[in-house]
Amino acid sequence: DPGWEHGIDVDSTNRRVQCKYCGVIRSGEVYRLKHHLAGTSCNVEACPNVPEEVKQKFIDLLRTHTEESQKKKRSRYGIDDDNDDDEVEQVKKRKGKNTMECFVTKTKTKNQTTINQIFKKQERDDVCQQICRFLYTSAIPFNCVNNPEFAKMVAKIGKYGVGLKQPSYHEVRETFLKKEVLRTMEMLEEYKVEWSKTGCTIMSDGWTDKKRRSICNFLVNSPKGIVFLASIDTSDISKTAQKVFEMLDDIVERVGEENVVQVVTDNAVNYKLAGEYVMEKRKHFFWTPCAAHYIDLILEDFEKKLDVHRVTIEKGRRITTYIYSRTLLLSWLKDFTKGKELIRPTVTRFATAYLTLGCLNENKGALISMFAFDKWKSSRFVKADKGKSIESIVMDTRGFWPNVASCLKGALPLIKVLRMVDSDDKPAMGFIYEEMDLAKAKIQENFNNVKKSYEHIWSIIDQHWESQLHRPLHAAAYFLNPHYHYSPNFKVNVDVKIGLYKCLERMIPDATERVKIDMQIDLFKKAKGLFDIESAVLTRKKKSPGDWWDSYGDECPELKRFAIRVLSLTCSSSGCEHNWSAFEMVRTKRRNRLHQQKMNDLVFVMYNLKLKEKEAIRDANKAEKIYLDDISSDDKWITEKESPVLPE
Repeated sequence: DPGWEHGIDVDSTNRRVQCKYCGVIRSGEVYRLKHHLAGTSCNVEACPNVPEEVKQKFIDLLRTHTEESQKKKRSRYGIDDDNDDDEVEQVKKRKGKNTMECFVTKTKTKNQTTINQIFKKQERDDVCQQICRFLYTSAIPFNCVNNPEFAKMVAKIGKYGVGLKQPSYHEVRETFLKKEVLRTMEMLEEYKVEWSKTGCTIMSDGWTDKKRRSICNFLVNSPKGIVFLASIDTSDISKTAQKVFEMLDDIVERVGEENVVQVVTDNAVNYKLAGEYVMEKRKHFFWTPCAAHYIDLILEDFEKKLDVHRVTIEKGRRITTYIYSRTLLLSWLKDFTKGKELIRPTVTRFATAYLTLGCLNENKGALISMFAFDKWKSSRFVKADKGKSIESIVMDTRGFWPNVASCLKGALPLIKVLRMVDSDDKPAMGFIYEEMDLAKAKIQENFNNVKKSYEHIWSIIDQHWESQLHRPLHAAAYFLNPHYHYSPNFKVNVDVKIGLYKCLERMIPDATERVKIDMQIDLFKKAKGLFDIESAVLTRKKKSPGDWWDSYGDECPELKRFAIRVLSLTCSSSGCEHNWSAFEMVRTKRRNRLHQQKMNDLVFVMYNLKLKEKEAIRDANKAEKIYLDDISSDDKWITEKESPVLPE
């Protein structure tokens, strides 16, 4: 064996060999010595002193030996040389009963190291370097390698092998984009089937980039997920109520009026009026304002109309901007908070304000300790007027901190509702009516039932909820939700009944069918038939309301269909906002000459593929973190208006 030319047999009994170059002694005889010299790191460390020509000699020798071994395996299982090692393993499993291996008990091992991993480390480094060079020169964000499509691309290129011809500019821009649009449309057909059963929500919202160019986005929401449908460039269009109505009407036509239960839009005056126009023309569905936007407006009014909230939020913002604008203070902060941040970004500006107050409250002790710290006392910051001002706020345990707690008592119950309506995890329509009442009750409890402490907060909530946000669909969904209907606390007032029957009149045009549903409601109220079986009772609060009706509503088919279509709805159009980053990526300076249709195709493909990936992750019960959008924080909580004074 050529290996013996480079090693000394020091203990043949125990198969121990000494390397002539580095003097290390290892067991495993000449086989392991050859891997030691080749530097494969296969159960032995690489020799640091081996000459390059000797190393290359054993790399070639081991590669040849391994490839011959693989060929024998392929021949044994009747597999062509073009197939990969995974197919060898699959055939071995299929033929396992015909081989001696089925009589041998094998222990589970980690993924087997491939030939390429052993012998092509340098080649891999060269390939990865070229990939990274492409990313660097194209200014592509580093996190693109976390995109699942990136891994699929690399795998397919590797499987193709030598000689792959790169796609041309025309193919990328035209040929394959059109194919991907068609493929995405086919993928979305399954959603359209679902719409006919559960109904759907058309969501619309506007987006304006930094150069004041406007896009109006249209998406469709159902329990199966959100689908991006289209975008319209409104930069040169006056978005009057009539124009918004025309755009919405065209989208309704595309989706199918029979599938639409509601249209949810922004709450601007022109959108409200357009919603009324749509309901006037289309008699069998509703326009509903965005609940997330209205709750955000409530939080905004807290800051505008309640002095304690306005002053406390401003002081909190001064603390965070002061610390985050000074690297030394930020370093001290992380030491005292054990790495916790003071900023908690959310999808809305005013929720960010209150959640950041919550972070300040959680880190109250750490902040007080930091400003009582010897290094702070001896630093140049404490001598400046601004530093003294921030210190006085943080150390104000009788004013600032009790006010922070007061603000949180009023805002956090509403933020809980905001999170629910903004989430894609489950349809929120069946829950918002009761959750708003529970939020008010929690606020009252937080202030120990002292009316003068919470009456102004209640007044602001009622101003938006009673006059603007509360809609017939909310009341009907509350009535039909088994989670609440069979609860001892369930209450049916006039508003709930009016909302229920308004929905029936609008969504069910046939009077005979409405009468059937009204009769079937009695069975639901009295929990008779399938509604009373053990599994129906046990799952009232465990299944989603729509799924519960799908399982146990068969004795009331007309009511079942009506209930599923009401309970499967979203309450907000925030899904539109979640795809703004996709438009930001497409509408760059380098792409600003793209035809609007091509930009629409790009976003259509990009966003729907990301939504599909999100759905797959959610269905697999994995973490919610996905390659979709990174929520950015509100700069007002990080950046000071003037240039920050940084430590020398």
